Amino acid sequence: MALTAAPAASTWPPFTAQTRLLVVAPHPDDETLANGVLIQRVLAAGGTVRVLLLTAGDNNPWPQRWLERRWSIGAAERERWGRRRHAELQEALHRLGLPPAALRALGWPDMGVLDRLLQPGQSAVAEVAGELEDFAPDLVAVPALGDRHPDHGAAHVLVRLALAQTGLSPMLGTYLIHGRDDGQPGLAPDATPAQAAAKQHALAAYRTQLALSGGRLRQLAGRPELHARPAPGAGGAERSLPWQPPQLLRSRLRLTAASAAGHTQQWPWGGAPLLRDTRGGWRLDWPAARAGDACFVRLSLALPSPWIFDHWGWHEV
Repeated sequence: MALTAAPAASTWPPFTAQTRLLVVAPHPDDETLANGVLIQRVLAAGGTVRVLLLTAGDNNPWPQRWLERRWSIGAAERERWGRRRHAELQEALHRLGLPPAALRALGWPDMGVLDRLLQPGQSAVAEVAGELEDFAPDLVAVPALGDRHPDHGAAHVLVRLALAQTGLSPMLGTYLIHGRDDGQPGLAPDATPAQAAAKQHALAAYRTQLALSGGRLRQLAGRPELHARPAPGAGGAERSLPWQPPQLLRSRLRLTAASAAGHTQQWPWGGAPLLRDTRGGWRLDWPAARAGDACFVRLSLALPSPWIFDHWGWHEV
């Protein structure tokens, strides 16, 4: 099934008592940083909000080392940290006006959303599809495809593939936390002073995250909440990719592809089904792409690194 996207808009539709907003948050605090005002606006109109938390937020070593005065972090320590962040999330949701029942937590490993996406049979897509069908939202706030955190980009792909699987067509608004926006028009709910203050109060529940990054996170939370509409990939019929990686890096690169038809695959750059296009770029010659299904392609460096953020990230063709 091919995925389509509506034209960009400048305002959200009017929120009413029938509005059903699903906020997809890869980690505890994403729901507040990028959606705290949106949540309050829907609640103020009498609508219903659910937060779908993908990971436990357990792989967060530097704040944990700082606050717990430890260097070594094993499985037991990560599990304890995840419980602590979950408690912070529950307090933040309470401060935004949400009841405990508004939270659905999948408990996946932090930094593990991409691995879940690539599992055989796309069980993670089916799990997210089940959540979508259960709640039946008419609005979904989801991380932007271009967000440079690997959990965020993979979360976008998961939701788009799950929507294709279910046939549901809610209005999508993508939010960006890590990276630069691409200039797309955004949907921006106006915040009252009380709502802006409540959002900062909710953020203050995340003591673990504010310990080392308080200034940056408060600044992020103070920005206008922009949610862009997903735009179709620019590759068009040629399935062109936007990357021209240096020759010296190509032996270290990896392509990952996922399609709405349920196919996922990874290749080293040299073994990927790539062809030169008429403009000297690269296009993906993959059966799922040739069939006309929407495909999402990720370029990454297949080397261990302490830098977790994507350099190239995802592209839709």
